[in-house]
Amino acid sequence: MRRVATLMATATFVLVISGCAFTESNSQLRAGRRPIGALGPGFVDSAKAPAPESTIRPTRGSWDAVHPPRGYRVVLLTAGRDAATTTLVTAVKQWAKAEHLRIQTITVTEPDAVDGVVQAMDLAPDLIVCAGNALVDALALVTASYLDQQFLIVGAQLPEPTVNVTAAIWRGASSRGGEVPDTASSFDPHAFTSEHAGAAIRAGVASVLHALTGIVIWLD
Repeated sequence: MRRVATLMATATFVLVISGCAFTESNSQLRAGRRPIGALGPGFVDSAKAPAPESTIRPTRGSWDAVHPPRGYRVVLLTAGRDAATTTLVTAVKQWAKAEHLRIQTITVTEPDAVDGVVQAMDLAPDLIVCAGNALVDALALVTASYLDQQFLIVGAQLPEPTVNVTAAIWRGASSRGGEVPDTASSFDPHAFTSEHAGAAIRAGVASVLHALTGIVIWLD
């Protein structure tokens, strides 16, 4: 916590924020956030909920019927201008548009990632979607101290996720940040396709909406 406080107090940063500010109270934001639609067969074992930090391999399309409720508040936190991150960001924005969601985007550089996480939390959204493996180390540092805020990482994961951090990954898009060196199977820029990125955001949100959080969703 001391390191987080120091980083937040001393860092100088530039944040690029788009969208309208959330003005509702926290109680209003959290009210009526039940999903529209149900998970299909094969998303998880219906007889046993996944254990925290476990990995599930849902059947393709088992999340298709699930949609966020009206008024669901999402912040997209992103770092990096590389092709992989751009693909993720595009997929998240396309999903938000298709779902008629109000979304804010916060763009940071890697040295300012902690400040970006804090800024996103200050907006009190229902969900913070994180795109770009440059965010992993900052998320690992901060998220465990704010368990009431839900996070979804697409295309990367935390080394040790907590109950409020869900990840949607696939082969070549499963980086664990600076603590675990990347290999060809954990980070391959060519693995970041629009199809995989679109499936990751939809499957991840469906899982969070059904309170299946703190897990890793592996997409084939």
